Amino acid sequence: MAPIIISMKIHPTYRHSNFYHRHLLPKAIWVVTFICAGVIHSSQAAATLADLSLEQLAELRVTSVSKKPKPLANEPASVFVITEQDIRRSGSTTLPEALRLAPNLQVARLDARNYAITARGFNSAFANKLLVLIDGRSVYSPLFSGVYWDAQDVMLADLDRIEVISGPGGSLWGANAVNGVVNIVTRSAEDTQGELISVGGSVHEQQAAVRHGGELTNDGFYRIYAKHSRHDDTETAGGISTHTGWERSQTGFRADWEGYDDHYTLQGDAYSGRLHQAGTDDIKISGANILGRASREFAPGSRLTFQAYVDHTQRHQPNAFVQHLNTIDLELQHECLIGERQMFMWGGGYRYMSDHVDNDVFFAFLPEDLNMQWRNVFIQDEIKLTRNLELTIGAKWEDNPFTGWETLPAIQLGWTPGHNQLIWTKASRAVRTPSRIDRDFYSPANPPVVDGVPQYLIAGGPDFESETASVYELGYRQQPVAQMSWSITAFYSEYDKLRTLELNDPATGYVFENQAKADTYGMEIWGSWQPVHNWRLHASLVTQTFDVYLEPGSTDISNTTGLASEDPDFYSSIRSSYDLSSHVTIDSTLRYVDELEGSQVPAYTALDVRVAWEISPHLEISLVGQNLTDHSHPEFGASPGRSEYERALYGKLIWDL
Repeated sequence: MAPIIISMKIHPTYRHSNFYHRHLLPKAIWVVTFICAGVIHSSQAAATLADLSLEQLAELRVTSVSKKPKPLANEPASVFVITEQDIRRSGSTTLPEALRLAPNLQVARLDARNYAITARGFNSAFANKLLVLIDGRSVYSPLFSGVYWDAQDVMLADLDRIEVISGPGGSLWGANAVNGVVNIVTRSAEDTQGELISVGGSVHEQQAAVRHGGELTNDGFYRIYAKHSRHDDTETAGGISTHTGWERSQTGFRADWEGYDDHYTLQGDAYSGRLHQAGTDDIKISGANILGRASREFAPGSRLTFQAYVDHTQRHQPNAFVQHLNTIDLELQHECLIGERQMFMWGGGYRYMSDHVDNDVFFAFLPEDLNMQWRNVFIQDEIKLTRNLELTIGAKWEDNPFTGWETLPAIQLGWTPGHNQLIWTKASRAVRTPSRIDRDFYSPANPPVVDGVPQYLIAGGPDFESETASVYELGYRQQPVAQMSWSITAFYSEYDKLRTLELNDPATGYVFENQAKADTYGMEIWGSWQPVHNWRLHASLVTQTFDVYLEPGSTDISNTTGLASEDPDFYSSIRSSYDLSSHVTIDSTLRYVDELEGSQVPAYTALDVRVAWEISPHLEISLVGQNLTDHSHPEFGASPGRSEYERALYGKLIWDL
């Protein structure tokens, strides 16, 4: 098949003829040029509700909860799966936008390239309590224990699913899986055979991608891809540019092949990009990674898996720093069936990171060169106590370069009282280990020295410890009939040793310490209903309450007690997917997010609508409207410099051959 994509985006603010000739016309020519050249051959058909029923979704096998494939309906966790079908019908163009489909994630757009993404609170542009994996490769930065979302890109057409767990996953995934785990899983090379070339564009955004999939000898398949995308700067409510536009190119490959009892995967990516920033030169980013995975089944219920990857990233941020980070990660896992009622899993891993930072005059990471090592071992035992009752006990022991060994235990109980029902409860401990900003950050880089003591304004805390969380969860999941399913989870979390910025003893500056605590509790509810074969509804509601307080004697000036005010008390969504006919589909999403008191971001309601018409088996036209409920609104950040998320319309033409 061969899609040609035409995309038009209309913004009410761009009406003047001078603006059209100077800005819109060149971009329109860019789009049309690629449209004329673009041809896509793909095995992907238009997404219809018949592609994946609710019963099939319940049987979808996920790996993030138990670190091995199990049906979604049987997993004792607050887990939501964004399917390939969901992504296609949403019209998402970037990975963070696709993550909005998960009801148990908080996703807020700061500007053209920056997002604040977390689960169960403590959101910020540098959120540090969410573990994110792409095909098993961790993408967190040791500088701040978070994710540079402006450096993460995937071929959305190649995604198989995105598994989103809210709640700790430390007993299997280790440190930093405190509030949740996001596992982005791409499709097997066997499922992406043929050619795909796609181009598209709008007033502010253009994308082009090409992919080829073929067969290898000896029962193997491969694919290679390349893509390029760019986005203009966003603007404030006053029409001032935020200088946050970006341009990025990426290429990669994946190969899968099988032996008699073996399966092998080899994949890799390389990227480079330029990110705008105000008042200085662009940020330059680049990186490359390669990952290999091999698994062998020795007997039914006995499988050994080994994974290794090498990752290099570089970030040149003028007037800040230049970072070169090299990572080597090794992991071994073995699962075995003991009798008929017990599945035992054990494993271990090793990670080496070599971090080099060229510092600027305003602040520094010291030492500039730091070699770090992590080691871990874990066990998990699933015991079927009765036909309907299963106990899972597990723990991970992880050695990190800052605080040494950490213990991350978990115990959970799952009960199936009836057909298609699951009641589960879980207690676990998770930690957020120190990052380099907690221990090694200093500002200014070259401070004045008084009596032999450097007078830093802010300094990393040499005794900074791991932040900890003890979390208790109770959940219920049911599919009472084939056309309906729902899930509800209640959680209570106790956080200790949260980061604060304290006055140093000589009163010469401030230092990072662990002088805050927090209690959080809430509920996560979502469900799906398919009243007729061609119409499906999804609804969700998340409520959360935060109590953050300082230890006696704390002099914190970093507003740690106000961290929770950057999270909404509740947020909800309703998503409708309707097949008007076998050729016309209508999708809409209505989202409501409560106010953020700390930065005074007002509550907002956003409506996105997509209408697609398959004129012929080879031709589809779609019209998408975004943020149709108001002209523009902010989603995160302090005024007056924050970006506004504008109403937009765009059209798309897809031609499949």
